[in-house]
Amino acid sequence: PMFGPDRAYFTTDVQGWENVPDVPTLLVCNHSGGTTIPDTWGLGISWYRHFGSTRVVHALAHEMVFALKATAIPFSKLGILRANRDMAARVLTEFRRDLVVYPGGDLDTWRPWKDRYKVCFSGRKGYARLALRTGAPIVCVAQTGSHSTLIVLSDGQKIAERLRFKKYFRANIFPVHLSFPFGLAIGPTPHIPPPCTLRYRIAPAIQPKKLPPGTEPTQDMVDELDRQVRAAMQAQLDILRDERTTRRGLIARVVTRLTRKIG
Repeated sequence: PMFGPDRAYFTTDVQGWENVPDVPTLLVCNHSGGTTIPDTWGLGISWYRHFGSTRVVHALAHEMVFALKATAIPFSKLGILRANRDMAARVLTEFRRDLVVYPGGDLDTWRPWKDRYKVCFSGRKGYARLALRTGAPIVCVAQTGSHSTLIVLSDGQKIAERLRFKKYFRANIFPVHLSFPFGLAIGPTPHIPPPCTLRYRIAPAIQPKKLPPGTEPTQDMVDELDRQVRAAMQAQLDILRDERTTRRGLIARVVTRLTRKIG
């Protein structure tokens, strides 16, 4: 009940469902919203409302999700899987189900506020190699809104490096952010997100080059597919940014006119 297309706590606005091809599809998404990640829940709920329960979608999650029983058990029951390439390949080829991946992971969901409309995959291209190996079409899903539920001042990569977080927690960040209820918070602490509109734009599918069975993709092929995906993702984020700018400009013009009339 918290997610819906109209007057919900998180209003969901999804456009481009017609761009999702037949199962199995690899959905590549940007990630926003710190630890609370309302973007993920909004996409999942919107998916099942559109396709129904017969088209099952799985998502890959960071190892930290499965490190605690409090999150590992409920997330597993929702079909969320450990992020490893063997599991990802099985979902697409053996189970023939759709798969959601967030290549940017922790660096993306904690990217600074100033970069909220930028693609942040941080050089991670495993998804491209997966698509080439399995032949699954890639669908870019760009999202904005979730990053407005907090203000990330810094992702704290240097702090995480000094504390050796990558070795112990597979984490690359130790962010500094402004969020409710703690105000100025340090570290990937959960926050209570205020109401917002989650906007999703689904780009036309990208079909990877088909390889003979058992053939490994070259690094050049992986790099080129990654370039295409990031370009498609950035194009959708630019559209979302421009839509918001246009909307703000319209509101400003209406307010100005009303002010003049009242004056």
